[in-house]
Amino acid sequence: MIRQRRVARIPWTSLVLAAVAALLTVLVSPPGGAQAAPARRGESAPVYSYDRAVRESVWVDTRVDADGDGRTDRVAVDIIRPREAAEQGRRVPVIMDASPYYSCCGRGNESQKKTYDAQGRPVQFPLYYDNYFVPRGYAVVLVDLAGTNRSDGCVDIGGPSDVQSAKAVVDWLNGRARGYTTRGGTAAATAGWTTGAVGMIGKSYDGTVANAVAATGVEGLKTIVPIGAISSWYDYYFAQGAALYDGGPDGLSNGIESSEARGRCQAVQRALVEGAPRNGDRTPLWEDRDYVKDAGNVRASVFAVHGMQDLNVRTKHFGQWWDALAENGVERKVWLSQTGHVDPFDFRRETWVPTLHRWFDHYLLGYDNGIEREPMADVERAPDQWSTDRAWPPAGTRATTLRPGAGPVAGAGTLGLKPAPEGATAAFTDDPKLNESDWATDIDRPTPGKAGFVTPPLTRDLRLSGSSSVSLTVTPSTSSAHLSAVLVDLGPATIRDYTDKGEGIRTLADRTCWGSGTTGDSACYKRTEASKAQVGHTVFSRGWADLGHWDGSGKGGPLTPGEPYAMTLDLAATDHVVPAGHRLALIVAGTDAGLIEPASTTPHVTVDLHDTSASLPLVGGYGAFVRATPGGGHGKPTPPRGLGVPSLVHVP
Repeated sequence: MIRQRRVARIPWTSLVLAAVAALLTVLVSPPGGAQAAPARRGESAPVYSYDRAVRESVWVDTRVDADGDGRTDRVAVDIIRPREAAEQGRRVPVIMDASPYYSCCGRGNESQKKTYDAQGRPVQFPLYYDNYFVPRGYAVVLVDLAGTNRSDGCVDIGGPSDVQSAKAVVDWLNGRARGYTTRGGTAAATAGWTTGAVGMIGKSYDGTVANAVAATGVEGLKTIVPIGAISSWYDYYFAQGAALYDGGPDGLSNGIESSEARGRCQAVQRALVEGAPRNGDRTPLWEDRDYVKDAGNVRASVFAVHGMQDLNVRTKHFGQWWDALAENGVERKVWLSQTGHVDPFDFRRETWVPTLHRWFDHYLLGYDNGIEREPMADVERAPDQWSTDRAWPPAGTRATTLRPGAGPVAGAGTLGLKPAPEGATAAFTDDPKLNESDWATDIDRPTPGKAGFVTPPLTRDLRLSGSSSVSLTVTPSTSSAHLSAVLVDLGPATIRDYTDKGEGIRTLADRTCWGSGTTGDSACYKRTEASKAQVGHTVFSRGWADLGHWDGSGKGGPLTPGEPYAMTLDLAATDHVVPAGHRLALIVAGTDAGLIEPASTTPHVTVDLHDTSASLPLVGGYGAFVRATPGGGHGKPTPPRGLGVPSLVHVP
């Protein structure tokens, strides 16, 4: 659904910060005349020594006793900051990554973990943030979420303990919470070395925590950079009642919790199991982990990054978060790649690092470098080929209703503007062995596992930008049914191979360096390149649901066989151009193998075509579809020549 965008808020504090930064540039310069203020175009320069940086650990009191031991939990915070700034009495802003993965699993493409010396002092700070930004006048703060690594407390998978783990650190950086020099001691640690301006960043779980903390409206958090991040934990484990192949939150907790926490956190584990039944019902546990509903509290700017083929944290998370932020006037920017669950450092490194640098310089140092006035969106069109948009979705994007119709061959229908006549139907029988690629491969054949609807070959490019939905009226033959709806670009293309191990990237042996390093913390990382595939079709948006949740109440139930049900499936946000000569297809089916779990039965499902429609965010709206489809998309669904072999074929 395309929502009207409001004018973004431009906080007056940004203007004040810019003025203060400019004044400090003149009044307070490092020895030898080097300036931490802009070297060029409003850019901080690497004037501080990395090898002399202060490396320390602090334990911050979260004011939460999640493990019930009668003592409020403390989370471990590892800090690296420029020593010269401290010696000169200059305060620095903070780049913060709060994560549960620093001990169990590692961060980044090379799975880096935190390391410590014999005295327990931090040595390796995973990722490049410290190497690149500390010499440029930033502190980097890495937080172990409660129940992980060296922190007290319990993991609660996006719940109050997780969120407070990171929020308390923002409070401590701004003088509102207590910190200690040791995990169990009483010696206080204060953060007089920082301005209190914090930018949170992170991929996956880490970016999810950034979203969550921003949704609290905590003072001092100036910007967040969520990469492939969750916006609602229910939508990570379920799609409108249909269970996804990710297990439950208790399974994730077991994988990331420290061994000592596992022993003391059994009550929290039980609560995760009991509060998150695999029947797909919405419970209070999920409401506590829905950050979208609190988007109105967000004061920070948001630079979101997401892979449009991310089948781990699907783009529904980005789409609903982005729309909610837009409704509340939040300043924002986005990169949408063709990858799966991949960090931009590993798919567009040479552009990403300087862009992130300028973003933090603007929002944390107050530099007027113009980044907030640049195009809002970067979208990857083909491997390493990017376009930009002044706003996203772009101006002129309109929700346009397309309708399926019966074709000359049963099971291979049309997709156009005219409603099907009353009584027109299509049907499929759920086959849990088939997936979306199987359906698309057989789009022009009447196979029993799907109902497909296709436009004629387009005469012009047709761009979809935003979130789609498909409204269905269906009649199941059994008491349970799962539904899938996918949008497909039928035509040859070279894409990033998001199905391979690297989800669209290939890791190389040689390295590039980003900042300064030491023996224990290198600034050099393995290069990557695009992993490509030649395809005959591209599935570019997906949605799934359990028909037992048809009424939208959040509670499912058994179906009455032979009775019709109306339900709207939400399809994940995307930005895709179906080129002239290709065809656009809508496929409706049952279980999408490997992505959702099958229902308890395998029903035969009849689709009422007259009462079925798809709402698609077309750039140019209705008129764009008319111009791209001869006769408004009601021609025969005959495929153009040479568009076979839709399976992925690896290419160098």
